[in-house]
Amino acid sequence: MSAPSRPSHPLPPFDSPQQEAYLNLWRTYDCLRAFEDELFTPHGLSAQQYNALRLLRNVHPQTLPTLELASRLVTRAPDITRLVDKLERQGLAERVRPAENRRQVLVGITDKGLSLLRQLDEPVKKCHLRQLGHLSPEQLSLLVSLLKQARAPHERPRSGPPRTSRRRPFRR
Repeated sequence: MSAPSRPSHPLPPFDSPQQEAYLNLWRTYDCLRAFEDELFTPHGLSAQQYNALRLLRNVHPQTLPTLELASRLVTRAPDITRLVDKLERQGLAERVRPAENRRQVLVGITDKGLSLLRQLDEPVKKCHLRQLGHLSPEQLSLLVSLLKQARAPHERPRSGPPRTSRRRPFRR
């Protein structure tokens, strides 16, 4: 059996430096997300649901309007209602409709949600160490800076109308 023939002129691996960078970001996201999936799946959570709970904990005992919660998530939530439905079914979040505006839906974290986050706090720190602990503080700082620069033209500024359909950046 003969070996497969090789093209006489090999194709470049990427069409552009931008494509190479993007595909590396995508590959990196996929690798790092696997650690989160391993952590959150046994608790019946996705990374996005965990992020929503963290945001709700940050405003507790207050609540957030549903669309405000959606705008603060790290990743877009095209169906924020479904995300909140799942958290509510698990008893981790609850909806409140203010008497003065029954059309508005506010979301708050429950005691069960707070308890779950306390339980996950240390494992999440360990997960981040597994994901990026091999990088030095200087490398992490450079990485964060470059990622912020890469997404800056595509995110809404801190004040004023949105430049794109993207939401506010995630803040720790």
